[in-house]
Amino acid sequence: MGKDLSEMTLEELWELFPIILKEHNTDYKNWYETEKQRLLNFIDKKMIIRINHIGSSAVEGLIAKPTVDILLEIDNESNIEKLTDILLHNGWLLMSSQKQPFFNMVFNKGYTKDGFAEKVYHLHVRYYGNWNELYFRDYLMEHEEVANEYGKLKLRLIEKYEHDRDGYTDAKSDFILKYTKKAKEEYDDKYNPRK
Repeated sequence: MGKDLSEMTLEELWELFPIILKEHNTDYKNWYETEKQRLLNFIDKKMIIRINHIGSSAVEGLIAKPTVDILLEIDNESNIEKLTDILLHNGWLLMSSQKQPFFNMVFNKGYTKDGFAEKVYHLHVRYYGNWNELYFRDYLMEHEEVANEYGKLKLRLIEKYEHDRDGYTDAKSDFILKYTKKAKEEYDDKYNPRK
């Protein structure tokens, strides 16, 4: 019997869960909708401000890790301990939690001690805000040439970073920030709660 995920080193986890890129799966949208409904069924509606499908799996035709990323934005007055307990009791595992530079908890579903399950999710829990992921997603959806360029970048990076998630993420950051900035200019800061 193998180690539990909580007993593994970061290197062991990266070995068990390498970066995998696959052609876009049209089922990602359905996976998202099903999981969104589950979240709405067990989380107090007063906590939830907005839920979105983010990441490459949200962009039709874009090569992606076979993971559905969900951004759950909550009210600043939400009881974080209660929310965490609810998520843990409904099949989610807490991957990381930070308070600075902004509040962000990341949960996952579909990681097992034998590797990835058929369906894999990341749930990003944050306070309601002007999040870059929303702009970048929209920009890729509306600019196919940029989405294609992003896909090619990811394919180049996987050779070097297949077992280094942090390195893979860092290596994409300049590209993502460049087009997020363009998106915020083009979309007039549309996700900013103060607007």
